[in-house]
Amino acid sequence: MSGMDDTGTPNMGEQIDANEREEAKRRLLAQAESERIPVQETTRAVPDRRWRDER
Repeated sequence: MSGMDDTGTPNMGEQIDANEREEAKRRLLAQAESERIPVQETTRAVPDRRWRDER
């Protein structure tokens, strides 16, 4: 039950699943890249004033 047929190659269903997973991964990476905010557009976090006073 390893997904291999008698010749030792992955069966057709396993190949289709692998292709679908790879395509889904590419779509997610493309979406993440399109939604990415460049570092230059982000602001630096400034600690809350009450925490700075407790030095």
